[in-house]
Amino acid sequence: MVQWQVHGEREIYTSPWVSLALTTVEPPGLEPFEHHVVRMPGPAAGCIVTRPVSADDSNRAATNETGDEVLLLFRHRFITDSWGWEIPAGGVDAGESPADAAARETLEETGWRLTNTPEPVTRFHPSNGLSDQTFHIFHAKGAEHVGPPSDPTEASKIEWRRVADVRALIASGEITDGLSLSGLCAAFTLGVLN
Repeated sequence: MVQWQVHGEREIYTSPWVSLALTTVEPPGLEPFEHHVVRMPGPAAGCIVTRPVSADDSNRAATNETGDEVLLLFRHRFITDSWGWEIPAGGVDAGESPADAAARETLEETGWRLTNTPEPVTRFHPSNGLSDQTFHIFHAKGAEHVGPPSDPTEASKIEWRRVADVRALIASGEITDGLSLSGLCAAFTLGVLN
C-alpha cells in the first residue's frame, strides 16, 4: 500500500471561506517536503430537483413527451468569468445536515421548496490533490413554488429543463460548474436521471 505520511501542518492564511496551509508530507521512499493544501471550513451540498414534465406544457402535447424536468439556475461566475447552468447548491451551515442544506439552498436560490426528503446520490472531493473540500449531492422529487428567491444574487434565470435538455447542456459545455457537472453525471450513471 502506498500511503503518504503527514508530519505536520502550518497555516499560512485563514478566512471564514478558505484556509491555506503548508503540510509536510513524506511519500514512500522520498524525502519529506511541503505541500500546499486548501482547507475548506465545511462541506457543500447540492440538490438535483426533478418533477414530471408538466401536463399543460404545449411542447409535451405536441411531442407526447413524458419524463422528468430538472430545476436549474443560469448564472455568472466572476472567478472564471463564465456563464452556465447549475443545480442549486451551497455551503452546509454549522449544525446543519447536508440534506437540510441542500433543501435550504434550493429554496433560497430558486424560490422552490422541496416537497419530498432529499435522497443522497453521491459524495465526492472535487480536487483531492489540493483541497479537502467535500460535495454532497442529493436528489429530490417534487417542489412547490413559494415565491421569488430570497437570494436574488444567485441566478439570472431559473428554469425547469427536460432531462434530454440537461444531457444536451452537458454535451455542449453549458454546464461547467464542478459540483453540478459531477452530480448530474453521477445521477445519469446511477439511473437517478434517465
